[in-house]
Amino acid sequence: MAILGALVTGCGSAESGKGGTTAAGPATGAVTFWSFVKGSDKVAEAFNQTHPNIKVTFESVPSGQEYYSKLTNAVKAGTVPDAAVVEYPQLPEFAAQGALEPLDGSLTATVKSEFPEPVRQLVELGGKTWGVPRDAAPLMMYYRNDFFTAHRIAVPKTWDEYRTMAQQVKQADPNARGGVLFTDNPGLLTALAWQAGAHWFGIQGDSWKVSLTDPASRKVADYWGDLAKQDLVSSLSTLDPFWTSVQQGKTVAYVCASWCAGSLQATVADQAGKWSVAPVPTWDGKPASAMYGGSSFVIPKGAKNSAAAAEFIKWITTDPEGMKAWVSSGTSSMFPADPKLVPVAKAAYPTTYFGGQDVYAVGGASYDAVLPGWTWGPVMGTTNTAIVDQLPKVAGGASLADVLDGAQQATVKDVQHRGMQLAP
Repeated sequence: MAILGALVTGCGSAESGKGGTTAAGPATGAVTFWSFVKGSDKVAEAFNQTHPNIKVTFESVPSGQEYYSKLTNAVKAGTVPDAAVVEYPQLPEFAAQGALEPLDGSLTATVKSEFPEPVRQLVELGGKTWGVPRDAAPLMMYYRNDFFTAHRIAVPKTWDEYRTMAQQVKQADPNARGGVLFTDNPGLLTALAWQAGAHWFGIQGDSWKVSLTDPASRKVADYWGDLAKQDLVSSLSTLDPFWTSVQQGKTVAYVCASWCAGSLQATVADQAGKWSVAPVPTWDGKPASAMYGGSSFVIPKGAKNSAAAAEFIKWITTDPEGMKAWVSSGTSSMFPADPKLVPVAKAAYPTTYFGGQDVYAVGGASYDAVLPGWTWGPVMGTTNTAIVDQLPKVAGGASLADVLDGAQQATVKDVQHRGMQLAP
């Protein structure tokens, strides 16, 4: 693939790993593990119980850009963990910076044999494997079934119907809203653009194509920007303000991903039985989806025990017992990137919170409907920061299309600054 060549033009360090990470020694000893993913503590405990020759020490880290800055600084300082989580959008940038060990041996073989091509393409860059996929994150819609039933509101199947639903929610309860435009996380906006058929990034030879303002993206921006300006959806942070709105019954529907089921159950346990999940609405009523998040596990550059880290990563991403450890607590509702593990996750995940509904069936249909061909960009930190800096202004009247235009300009500038080529 040309993608890593396009990434590292002018950078030069991503190919510096030699000899492969999985041949560094016997799979024994201590492993330090950094993750912000729910259930990571439980999966580390389960691994330690079944692998007496390896001792994994889990360290909880903050999510978002704070975490990626911490990991970047650890690589520079030589204080990296042996295993760490990196979400798919950030993986190309970390590979380009030379911050990851290219995987080989058993881990590369595992990725090639266990994961379908659309997910595999997210971790295979420049002919090398840089991470092992953990989960996919297909879009779904979450809604308060008791509220919808009480007010005779239909679950929307199209975005036109979603607007009608949002209007009906506000009419039924002036304090309630049927959706959220998150102000501190660009992931949902990105996924909605992907679902509409946008292609923000692409490769042309050894050059990057950047297009955050294509027609599909503008359609999404116009639609969600108008919902926010009309006060039909809330503009909230994904942290306390959002969860407070859920707890107070002010958010009765929202679009999220498969992993959000576990977050909902863990955060608002007293609303058990009141929530259901549905396929994400589409523009024409035909199935179409995208991924909001999703993560892989990597071995950072300079890891002290890459052999044992590789054994740990393989177990937590492909072993049925590892999958059970992720989801059995109910705090994680991850949708496995390895299709063979979906039945394992489904069987292990408690269904009582959603009234017995099979959330994995909804997630599976959404995963099958993910539009192919999406490519993550080379400077997603810059792209995401540019979006997040302006998102809070949309509810006050700022144009969401202008937010994307600003992110386009910031992304192009940084790509050029790093010495990478841009396609005309």
